Amino acid sequence: MTLGPVDVRTWWTELSRLVLPVACGGCGLDDVPWCGTCDALLGPPWRCEHRAGRLDLLGASGGLPVWTVADCVGPVRAAVLAWKDHGRLDLTRPFAAAVAAAGQALAPVLGPGEVLVVAAPSTPASRRRRGGNLVDDLAAALAAGLRAGGTAARSSPVLARRGGDQVGLGARARWLNLTGHVRVRRRALARVAGSRVLLVDDVLTTGATLVACRVALETAGAHVAAAFTLASTPPPGALAGDEPDIRCGSAA
Repeated sequence: MTLGPVDVRTWWTELSRLVLPVACGGCGLDDVPWCGTCDALLGPPWRCEHRAGRLDLLGASGGLPVWTVADCVGPVRAAVLAWKDHGRLDLTRPFAAAVAAAGQALAPVLGPGEVLVVAAPSTPASRRRRGGNLVDDLAAALAAGLRAGGTAARSSPVLARRGGDQVGLGARARWLNLTGHVRVRRRALARVAGSRVLLVDDVLTTGATLVACRVALETAGAHVAAAFTLASTPPPGALAGDEPDIRCGSAA
């Protein structure tokens, strides 16, 4: 019996699953890396800056619109942690697809003027552990989505960071951990000066990372117009319906 190309691929896929079992990065469903139910949790973009009051208190003047596509709870939180800290790089593809769709939806809000999409930087230790700054992939996807929606956009890793990770730190400790540790790379200064910037990070928690990035970019002459995160952490005790619902279409 001779196996055709499709039969060989099917056989190899099934064998791989026996050796390296696959489960949804969000809910743990067997045999799929990312299931449709979890994917439905990554919805159209909505405003979430009201969840991080320190965006206005930690050294950056003026409110900063922040868009997201998911609550960082349940399967989404599990998937983000698996992606960042447990080697589930296969989740980059569905996350990037959701971010690109959000970029296309946000293009009319941002308008046609050129936008520089900038990823929040990770520490050298995190880059070594994860094989790079995973947020760079989100920034590239967002820029692609914006271009598809008619906004001239490009992504560039212009920021650098030193210091320790933010995991497990409270709001004040997060800010102190970042103060003076985020900077624009010297070779990127000319590119940043005068640019309209859209910041990108994985999760909005206290807002300390976005503020530190914004201060560094605006000190270098950029205008940070807005920010985007894959997910946003609800305030402690928040219940469905307790927060304003600011969906795509509100002015940034």
